[in-house]
Amino acid sequence: MLFAYFFQSPGPIIFEIGPFVIRWYGLLIAAAVLLGATLSQYLAKRRKVNPDLLADLAIWLVIGAIPCARLYYVLFEWQEYAQRPRDIIAIWKGGIAIHGAIIGGIIATLIFARIKKISVWQLLDLVVPSLALGQAIGRWGNFFNSEAFGKPTNLPWKLFIPPSNRPSEYLSSNYFHPTFLYESLWNLMVLGLLLYLFFWGLKRPEQLKIGTLTLVYFIAYSLGRFWIEGLRTDSLMLGPLKIAQVVSLVALSISIFGLIWLYRFKKPLPDVVSSRSVVEN
Repeated sequence: MLFAYFFQSPGPIIFEIGPFVIRWYGLLIAAAVLLGATLSQYLAKRRKVNPDLLADLAIWLVIGAIPCARLYYVLFEWQEYAQRPRDIIAIWKGGIAIHGAIIGGIIATLIFARIKKISVWQLLDLVVPSLALGQAIGRWGNFFNSEAFGKPTNLPWKLFIPPSNRPSEYLSSNYFHPTFLYESLWNLMVLGLLLYLFFWGLKRPEQLKIGTLTLVYFIAYSLGRFWIEGLRTDSLMLGPLKIAQVVSLVALSISIFGLIWLYRFKKPLPDVVSSRSVVEN
């Protein structure tokens, strides 16, 4: 909620009755999955793709993305979780990495596409707008958990962080950059860009090549994530490097090359099957 000139989390729990607890983090993830699946099915219909494929794929994505997101996070925070292994599966407390979720989701989509004998790029083009929407929603889970915030600031939109959640070097600071808000708004802009390209492409299908939306998503998201990660105080690290920034640069480079491959060299992206195979499956 907004208090005067700063944000302050009301806490991670919506309500609890005895051992029964409903947390904001879990509710937001569920909402992101539901709304994302609905959006992908709508886009599939507009592209004359069987929407049932996207409903089936959504299950695969949940199975692939959420465990990989948690595993990715735990691996880079292993020194902490080695001391309390029971918390490894406590995903409701937070601690999932979007890059891990994306990796898991891509693997699940590749397997699904091969089994169904359909284009993985066509599927990904229908999924990435939902991914951007889900990220915009899911980042608010960080707000309620008072985590994934930035460096100290006194900007009007500053975020209050309780002392128990502050890094030791910032215990005397009360207010921090609300990086959850920055990334949520950035992802909404990415969603807007993808939807604009999608509907533009419906009128000019010969100009919007299969795979373009996926590559644009990775370029746009990586640019924002690289900048926002530079503000955060709790980044996953590999030595002196912030993992999210490294992954963002790699994704950015590969995606730019992919667009050059599509539009400069006029060659289709590598696929499990012909891109036409997905239509009306």
